[in-house]
Amino acid sequence: MVVPPPHPISKWLVTTEWLAANLGAPGLVVLDGSFYLPAMKRDAAAEYLAGHIPGAIRFDIDEVADHSTDLPHMLPSPEDFAVAVGKLGVGDQDTIVAYDGHGMFSSPRAWFTFRLFGADKVFVLEGGLPKWKAECRALESGPVMHSPKTFAARKRGDVVASLARVQQALASRSAQIVDARSPERFRGEAPEPRPGVRSGRIPGSYNVPSNSIVKDGLLLPPDELRQAFAAGGLDLDKPIITSCGSGVSAAILWLALDAIGREPAALYDGSWSEWGARDDLPVATGPA
Repeated sequence: MVVPPPHPISKWLVTTEWLAANLGAPGLVVLDGSFYLPAMKRDAAAEYLAGHIPGAIRFDIDEVADHSTDLPHMLPSPEDFAVAVGKLGVGDQDTIVAYDGHGMFSSPRAWFTFRLFGADKVFVLEGGLPKWKAECRALESGPVMHSPKTFAARKRGDVVASLARVQQALASRSAQIVDARSPERFRGEAPEPRPGVRSGRIPGSYNVPSNSIVKDGLLLPPDELRQAFAAGGLDLDKPIITSCGSGVSAAILWLALDAIGREPAALYDGSWSEWGARDDLPVATGPA
């Protein structure tokens, strides 16, 4: 079984050099986990078909999701996840490397999801597809089909926060809620990308924009990560629940906090898509 060497910033990162040297190794599965917000005006499925890392499977967070809710790409049940990824050809004993076409935007969400359901050897490609392309590495086009495998899903702890849990954390001050959205969205100065979702933030939450901890698809060094969280007002010695617009960039915060030895208590899966759509919940705007 091929396993990457330790990365200096996070044990969950792999380099393009390592991946290029190990493509095709037994038990190695590469996932294109690209997802884009409407404002990005990009088509993840079409871009995958046009060019992806050789052998990469398309992992669509909108397909492998809970379809019983109107909220976007909510996490599925362990049973549904096991069936879906097993059909894609991913087993729970595989070494899994996720990447995305933005650099490091949605690949941490894929990483978080696979870890949640019991995969122990799942990693994020540092720099993603942009870095891979910049290094003139091989690409292939068209769909990739792998033989089905068995994925024995087992949910890892109570690390997905519900709306009720977030409300309880705020009321009791038992955990800090940190939002990965842009400062403009956090302050309610920019419209939300989804219809029917109000502008603003969860009252009492903190803001550490995901682009303040990732540069050119690379996670910042630990000292700079600590500075970014401190600048957002967080106490790293207290429990943290990560949030964002729809649970995607919240996973970037998770990856960063894990890298500095402060793994969060939970990720709020509904995030602002849930809170902001509820007229019965309070909204804060303006400077925090």
